[in-house]
Amino acid sequence: MAQLTELKMKFVQQFGGNETEISVFHAPGRVNLIGEHTDYNGGSVFPAALTFGTTLLIAPRKDRKLGFASTNFPEGKESSLEDVVFSEEDDWANYPKGVVWELKQRGIDLSKSYNFLYHGEIPNGAGLSSSASIEVVTAYALLTLEGKSTDTVQIAVWSQHAENEFIGVKCGIMDQFAVANGRANHAILLDCDTLKYELVPFESGDYKLVIGNTNKRRGLVDSKYNERRSQCEQAVQQLKQAFPELTLLGQLTLAEYEANEHLIQDETVRRRARHVVEEIDRVARSMEVLKANDLAAFGRLMNASHDSLRDLYEVTGIELDTMVDAARSVPGVLGSRMTGAGFGGCTVSLVHQDSVERFISEVGEKYEAATGLKPAFYVCDIGDGVRELKEEA
Repeated sequence: MAQLTELKMKFVQQFGGNETEISVFHAPGRVNLIGEHTDYNGGSVFPAALTFGTTLLIAPRKDRKLGFASTNFPEGKESSLEDVVFSEEDDWANYPKGVVWELKQRGIDLSKSYNFLYHGEIPNGAGLSSSASIEVVTAYALLTLEGKSTDTVQIAVWSQHAENEFIGVKCGIMDQFAVANGRANHAILLDCDTLKYELVPFESGDYKLVIGNTNKRRGLVDSKYNERRSQCEQAVQQLKQAFPELTLLGQLTLAEYEANEHLIQDETVRRRARHVVEEIDRVARSMEVLKANDLAAFGRLMNASHDSLRDLYEVTGIELDTMVDAARSVPGVLGSRMTGAGFGGCTVSLVHQDSVERFISEVGEKYEAATGLKPAFYVCDIGDGVRELKEEA
């Protein structure tokens, strides 16, 4: 692995020491195939891990400091191991710092301090989960090196909690869960309320998953993500008139919601809630059609998902809508939708392998002509979750 040799040289240049002390770990990015903005509402999602993600090189150091560097950002960062606090200036390094903080909250004090070098293959801000990838690979590496349990479900929960409490983004569990628990050629049907999950073989046959990056940067913290979340909480409060025990929208069936939707006073809040409940229903129907190997029906559900995110949840925007419209006009495309939180980021499309080149060319041209932005495309395979990379890799 030539790249790994290069990364080890960079690590030694940055931090000193020698290559024999370095351990290497990898966590993937993720794409969500259907089920958007349902995770923090206690609904189901259907993500898959990708074959590209974040590689972490890590080695112990002698003092009580943590050293952070990345091949994707010019400046290294340093933090005291004894006093790990969020700092605006530390930018991306707050994600691994949050994991160290979280482990401490869970009673796991590091026996030594470490240097970290991250190499990310996930385009920053694309919505393919670079932050969850960093969190999960950091937690897995530290727990491994400290001789602790590396329960990947627990790692996902702790990583999410770190992002919620240390970073201040009230994200759901999906990203961290997919990154920690993915398996090659399988997607994950995850109930975000109970964390029960099922690995579902994703048999796409002659069809490829193509991710389109709008290259419209999106920052979750700055976006309307937290606003959408509070609107959903508002809907739950008003629906409690009919369901006193209700804590999350995902606990309602579509029929229950439709019979009581009138209890939600605000028309905007009503649309937000309707998207969530209908989207959870679409995930359930997706499982049925995939088990029947009906990819065309799955494509139609992908389309319906995007249209709902555009019209009811209003998290798409001109870039994502333009790319999806262009994708749907290409013969051989079964479905196309935004994936991730929205407000920029990526689309995912199910494209016949004979149409992939035409897809990339036509969608790219139409999108750039309409937005002035140059997109990027990735023809994807579904990969494994977090793991240690041994020399033989």
